[in-house]
Amino acid sequence: MTKKRTLTIVLIIIPVIIIVLLALYFIFTPGTSIEDKEEALCEPVYRYGIQVDSLMQYDDEVKSGENLSVLLQRYKVDHGTINSLVRQSEGIFDVRKIKAGNKYTVICSKDSVNTPLYFIYEDSPATYVVYGLGDSLHVHYGKKDMELRIVFASGVIESSLWNAMASQGINPTLALELSDVYAWAIDFFGVQKGDSFRTYYEQIYVEGEPLNVGRVVSACFNHAGKDFYAFYFVQDEMGDYFDEKGNSLRKAFLKAPLKFSRISSHFSHSRLHPILRIRRPHHGVDYAAPTGTPVMTIGDGTVTKVKSARGAGKMIEVKHNSTYTTQYLHLSGYGKGIRQGTRVSQGQVIGYVGSTGLSTGPHLDFRVYKNGSPINPLKVESPPSEPVKDKYKGDFFRVVEQEKSKLDGTRIRESEVV
Repeated sequence: MTKKRTLTIVLIIIPVIIIVLLALYFIFTPGTSIEDKEEALCEPVYRYGIQVDSLMQYDDEVKSGENLSVLLQRYKVDHGTINSLVRQSEGIFDVRKIKAGNKYTVICSKDSVNTPLYFIYEDSPATYVVYGLGDSLHVHYGKKDMELRIVFASGVIESSLWNAMASQGINPTLALELSDVYAWAIDFFGVQKGDSFRTYYEQIYVEGEPLNVGRVVSACFNHAGKDFYAFYFVQDEMGDYFDEKGNSLRKAFLKAPLKFSRISSHFSHSRLHPILRIRRPHHGVDYAAPTGTPVMTIGDGTVTKVKSARGAGKMIEVKHNSTYTTQYLHLSGYGKGIRQGTRVSQGQVIGYVGSTGLSTGPHLDFRVYKNGSPINPLKVESPPSEPVKDKYKGDFFRVVEQEKSKLDGTRIRESEVV
């Protein structure tokens, strides 16, 4: 037998002997049960910060009319203990805020008595309250581990951005985020069939399940054949969105004064009035929307009129600067604190859609005046805000190069077309 062959055999036999010896030691160690040995081989399991692999767990949802007392009595927790837990809960969680539909878990001992040890109520998908029912009663608030991931989404629009996302299983909240990003660049009431989007955004996960949509990181929205890029960038500790050239996407005016509705009537110098049945100018754009839909001012300014006019119904006028004034007609009511002389900020809710005045149904008649003359609100051009500052341009264009290459390198998959 050659030395080389002998060495090979030795290298094979030695590990086998070691494994056998360890197994024999493990099996014949005195004072250790088979169950203990099996348990030692398993990783401990935790829920809500409690080791539960040797305990019973019962998961359920709060039903209508149930409260802490009802839930705990079901597991034979006495009134004295419940009252003590309620007192200890003060300043941590108001037990009166336990809601039907929220999840709860009861953790019990794994024996014939099945003694309840913990009651956990999920205040939200990410937060919970632990009630310790053991020898030492206690209450504490907890948070689940959250993970932030950058997620890609894309799609082609057939009817609306919201429907395009909902039909693909994308959290429709992303539609709201994108509409905020592009509020100054794209009129989402005018999106067309065939428009498309590609975006990277933050998605918050809790225990591996998607929870909330976070910030849009970068996006490309193709509208009417033109690409509109958006990149999130922080300068002077303030984040905002800019196009690929460093120009701010935030302009002097929002494109529309309310979200997700439809245009029911356009700007016209001669329109047949639906009630009076005569032709007369309609110097506004009508947005059909349910009564009570929030109406926002499209820009910073001062409220100059809050009144009820015969044809216009309840209306508000906002003077934005020496050039532009906007009006919001047929409102059902006014926003909190809105009165003549009030300073308002862009996006602030100033009123609610209604059908007051000469109106056939709930809608907002939105009007824009330039130097006192009515102009088509859909054709308002407003100057952009400040671009990326010179001292940050190097960093900004590196971000653009990285994010744009990612966006341009992705394709809208056919499975995402709706």
